[in-house]
Amino acid sequence: MSAVEAKLSEMGLALPQLPTPMGNYVPWKRVGDLVYLSGQGPRKPEGGSHTGKVGADVDTETAYGHAKIIALQLLAVAKQAAGDLDKVEFVKLLGMVNATPEFGEQPKVINGCSDLLVAALGERGRHARSAVGMGSLPGNITVEIEAIIRVHD
Repeated sequence: MSAVEAKLSEMGLALPQLPTPMGNYVPWKRVGDLVYLSGQGPRKPEGGSHTGKVGADVDTETAYGHAKIIALQLLAVAKQAAGDLDKVEFVKLLGMVNATPEFGEQPKVINGCSDLLVAALGERGRHARSAVGMGSLPGNITVEIEAIIRVHD
């Protein structure tokens, strides 16, 4: 078990199983020491996804929790790509929030992912980031986040 996975375990968290891609794409693509992680939505443990419009059906705090779920999913994909989470550094996130036009707390929502990555990886979890609102997301999911990581071989 990697130090990162041990840290997650101390926090009462575990990596989820990886989903099967829902289209003609791969969950990650490595180019040199950079790995591009496909966008992830907040999956429920029992199946399905968290859905709704943030600012109408879902509040900021709940959507923050959904972004935290996505952080675990991104870590699971990163582990598959790198073989060991102790080799992983998060470089960039793009966080997309399925929000009402007047909703303006996208950064607070995406903090759920950022906060967990930093808690689990320390400085290697710090990253550049964009947090944007979208008129809709696939399957009406609340949040989608993609990432670029660096693998330290």
